[in-house]
Amino acid sequence: MKTLWALLCLCAAQQAWAEDPSFKLTTGLYGGGQSAARGIDVNLRNTSKLGDAWVGWYLQPAVNNDETTRQKQWRTGWDNTFTTGSVRLQPSLQAASGGFWGGSFGVETGDTWYVGAGLGRTNLRPYVNLNFDPNDALMASGGYRWNAHQSLGFQWVRDNRLNPDQRHFHAIYRQGLSEHERVTFDVLSKAGSVTDSTGGVQKIKKLGLSATYDWHEKFVRLSYDPNANFGVQNMWRFSLGTRF
Repeated sequence: MKTLWALLCLCAAQQAWAEDPSFKLTTGLYGGGQSAARGIDVNLRNTSKLGDAWVGWYLQPAVNNDETTRQKQWRTGWDNTFTTGSVRLQPSLQAASGGFWGGSFGVETGDTWYVGAGLGRTNLRPYVNLNFDPNDALMASGGYRWNAHQSLGFQWVRDNRLNPDQRHFHAIYRQGLSEHERVTFDVLSKAGSVTDSTGGVQKIKKLGLSATYDWHEKFVRLSYDPNANFGVQNMWRFSLGTRF
């Protein structure tokens, strides 16, 4: 899933980079300290006048031939931005095998300085959340765009359904290095309750980081997310992608 929330915050910044190639193919490798958390994800996205439509497949192999540890899921979704006056409306929809569905709706305004807010909801069916931000949540965002190639944004996501103390705060900086190259840094601060393998609950405050180098048609990303999905696993993600 390209997130319920990254769609809302990053949409305007991505538009200048999505004008020519209409497809984006991304392969992600996921791993951490426990072999059960290792997996691979393949995602294909198409951008057109109808918005962004995508389909993805995630596979987490069985560990020690224990089929209960295997995970696999097809996912699909759509998002778009509709502009009315100075306001941008940003809906998204997601569905996945196993009966999952979800959606979000965001509102954003401003060009150089901007602010936004949003809400996400799911039916709470099993879902491989590869973005790791809470999906049943409230969101607020804001930032400053110097131009199409340089911006600093902030994003606050808080679970408002099952675990209201779980929250993420992102600081996202983008810098263009040339007409078709840029770097992006996403610093994550997260806090909330985590249930360990013994059933005990502890409060955490952790920092994570994602770094992306983009050649316009190709990109590479390395991310570290502690206590991913507010579980016990510290997750590394390595992604390669191409636009065509």
